[in-house]
Amino acid sequence: MFDYAYTAEETSAIVRLKKWYSGDVHDSMEALGLWGFLDGISLYGSLEPGAVVVGPAVTVLFAPSERKGEPQDVYHNAIDNAPAGAIMVVDAGCAEGSCSGELMSTGAKTAGLAATVVNSTVRDLAQVRSLGYPLFGIAPSPVGITGKKEPKESQIPVTFGRTTVQPGDVIFGDIDGVVCIPRANLVAVADQADELGAHEAAARSRILAGEKLQAIWPV
Repeated sequence: MFDYAYTAEETSAIVRLKKWYSGDVHDSMEALGLWGFLDGISLYGSLEPGAVVVGPAVTVLFAPSERKGEPQDVYHNAIDNAPAGAIMVVDAGCAEGSCSGELMSTGAKTAGLAATVVNSTVRDLAQVRSLGYPLFGIAPSPVGITGKKEPKESQIPVTFGRTTVQPGDVIFGDIDGVVCIPRANLVAVADQADELGAHEAAARSRILAGEKLQAIWPV
């Protein structure tokens, strides 16, 4: 259920993408006629300056629920069984409340996840940042979820604005936002990002050497 068995070529593509940033990645997707931006999602946890997170999506979908007592079995199971380096992608926008904070982030980091992306509010930000965990969401809120919603399904498609995330798609996140790369296009996007990144690196060197920006960019 959680083992994606990426090919050697796909694994290499994931590693190559870690050299770039989200602007490179999304520009590369658009050059290929793709769209992958997760609208409204920002970093509220912790990332070192210049750091990125790249990994396979493990998905969880919440639904409205009046049950009390933090009934999060589906979410907990997904965290506990996700492959190392995966990124939890949670659609909890069906009702008010923050489904992810200190305990969910601690569990995710301990399980070896690279980050959590939530289509809803998030909380306990001081603790999450102290933990050093990359938690993304739409806004901070101290409101909890009990009696409002609960996780119902995992490993199904979830939608963030214009982008649908499938389990096994590759998630790329940094301080600028989060991008979903469809698995079917992973290698092509990595190839395009390498080409774009090489052009940008050459342009940067020429600018630092004193050449005028207008004469250099776009290539």
